[in-house]
Amino acid sequence: MAVKDPVCGMELEAASAAETREFRGKTYYFCSSSCADKFDKEPEKYAGAPGGGHEHGEHAGHSGHEHHEYKAHEGHAGHAKHEGMGHGEHGHHDHHAHHAQMVADFRRRFWVSLGLTVPILLLSPLIQKFLGLPKALAFPGAPYLQLVLASAVYFYGGWPFLKGMWDELRKKQPGMMTLIALAISVAYVYSAAVVLGLAGQVFFWELATLIDVMLLGHWIEMRSVLGASKALEELARLMPSTAHLLKDGTVEDVPIEVLKPGDRVLVKPGEKIPVDGIVIEGRTTVNESMLTGESRPVEKGEGDEVIGGAVNGESAITVEVKRTGDETYLAQVIDLVRKAQEARSKTQDLANRAALWLTIIALGGGVATLLGWLGAGKDFNFALTRMVTVMVIACPHALGLAIPLVVSVSTAIAARRGFLIRDRTAFERARGLQAVVFDKTGTLTLGQFGVTDVVAFSELPEEEVLRLAAAVESRSEHPIAAGIVAAAKERKIEIPEPQDVKAIPGRGVEGKLDGEPIMVVSPSYLAEQGHDPDDPRVAELASQGKTVVYLLVDGKPIGAIALADMIRPESREAVEKLKGMGIKVMMLTGDAEEVAKWVAGELGLDHYFAQVLPHEKAEVIKKVKAQGLTVAMVGDGVNDAPALVEADVGIAIGAGTDVAIESADIVLVRNDPRDIAAVISLARATYGKMVQNLGWATGYNSFAIPMAAGALYPVGVLLSPALGAALMALSTVIVAINARLLKG
Repeated sequence: MAVKDPVCGMELEAASAAETREFRGKTYYFCSSSCADKFDKEPEKYAGAPGGGHEHGEHAGHSGHEHHEYKAHEGHAGHAKHEGMGHGEHGHHDHHAHHAQMVADFRRRFWVSLGLTVPILLLSPLIQKFLGLPKALAFPGAPYLQLVLASAVYFYGGWPFLKGMWDELRKKQPGMMTLIALAISVAYVYSAAVVLGLAGQVFFWELATLIDVMLLGHWIEMRSVLGASKALEELARLMPSTAHLLKDGTVEDVPIEVLKPGDRVLVKPGEKIPVDGIVIEGRTTVNESMLTGESRPVEKGEGDEVIGGAVNGESAITVEVKRTGDETYLAQVIDLVRKAQEARSKTQDLANRAALWLTIIALGGGVATLLGWLGAGKDFNFALTRMVTVMVIACPHALGLAIPLVVSVSTAIAARRGFLIRDRTAFERARGLQAVVFDKTGTLTLGQFGVTDVVAFSELPEEEVLRLAAAVESRSEHPIAAGIVAAAKERKIEIPEPQDVKAIPGRGVEGKLDGEPIMVVSPSYLAEQGHDPDDPRVAELASQGKTVVYLLVDGKPIGAIALADMIRPESREAVEKLKGMGIKVMMLTGDAEEVAKWVAGELGLDHYFAQVLPHEKAEVIKKVKAQGLTVAMVGDGVNDAPALVEADVGIAIGAGTDVAIESADIVLVRNDPRDIAAVISLARATYGKMVQNLGWATGYNSFAIPMAAGALYPVGVLLSPALGAALMALSTVIVAINARLLKG
């Protein structure tokens, strides 16, 4: 359910709200805790905001990972999900400001707490003894001064953790914040009680250093998380804010928000194209690399579509506005990326389960450690210190970051390279693909006729056969004619000017060249005229399902030209790469058996299905799946829709500016089958990073908890709470850096 944050106006899914509030029988949803805090101060001011509140019962329950979403505020990856993805400039900048505020807040709390920690350390008897400080520091009121300073650190520096615990407990989902808050609260309350008369030993210095290290860890971590969404931020910044509107012969600079379909805008050399539209005047080259991953500049002339955010090249063009706002290609890309980052991930579920178990282990282990050491005859202070250390070490801090940060980084990499992930779980399945089934026309082939073979019957060279045929075909609009002319131009053959050209309906074309009659005709016309070249080379080409036409000069057949739907130059490399990855490559097509067999043979496919009608494609995918294979279907997303849905992973290729293809799990912007192998490689690399991060986070905890409990105490090794906190913060930073090292 889509809702609006009543404070900043950002649109978000109710399930992914960072925080919620109940007010006058309605639920309000917030993108971040700073928005929720503003609402708390003046609820009446914001309660009237449209779209913010919903009656009870309208949204039953929140997503299972909502407690991690709150941690977005405290520095977890949830907050990368909103970065740079607000609808409109206001939402984006306002939200970015929230994140900057949060980073600044942790930085400020860290430095203030660190400043207060110095005198706490100097007043601590243990530190005095260790550093050999003068006895003058141990004056009678020192413990009370320590209590005052420690109280400031506890309430100011520890506030994010105490507030976090309250939010987690309110949602009945205790987690990392609960653990930290419990650890510092137990330490603070116990030490305060000692100062006020209870027998024992204070350890304010452990409390202060623990809070310092936790704040530092959060500050560093949040900066890492912010960095992960930089690519998406750049994507959002691609769209210019103003456009040169052409109105009644004048040029007026206007904000792009006021443009509407049908308006005409001038785009000068070197400027960004402000909207999706069609070139109606001028010719230029456009750099779309940031949008589509296409590195070469793309030529654009009258009638060609251009994408908002692309950079205009060497000359000015006039563009008619086709799509604006949320309908533009760029807005849809950002929306797809945002949804992909918000999508529940199976690996994320695993991380959440692990986090819950570690929370239970931390609480149970903490109590068991306390009771165990007391039972072993140790004093309460020692046992309490061990319990605090266990509870801090066990916090599933790095675990909460392990998966979301990898998801955020991989989705941003994918968007930058022109892979738009609509379904995260399907993207995860892509790593285990065993078969890829390609649609033929427009996917493995160009979807246009091209010359594959030229056969000369006489002494004439092949180039001459092509030159004469191209001359008479140069006046025709027929696809066969276009293919012959294109082949002649490709071979740099000069095409002469024909005379008296006219069509032979359904049969071919005729004309004259230097007074000599020339015809390009079909086999049926040749048969009607009583000619039968009976050439085995032509028979072989016809058996491959190719279209054959004959060249007649002065009524005599002197050559033949075979045409077929041209195989993409990239298709061979794509098939080789996929086979090299251990994946079976198949093709399905509505074309005749002969055509399918020829394409399959040329590309070295493992299998093909011919004469498949559009509605039968899904049945073919079912058959392949029935062999026990995990299958991807690759098509153009229109007539392939049922097959894309039926496959384990549906991939729409060459979507161009039409990115909203509902049936595909992954949309590839470019018409390049090599991108399939690149997507699978990225999926495998992403999963590898997730496993590494989970392994590090859980493995670290299982090693550190016994250390914290005092397993090595008999050999004189003890882990202090501050060192435990430092190690835990280090594990978080390592997980963050590891995620950033992901390469597609």
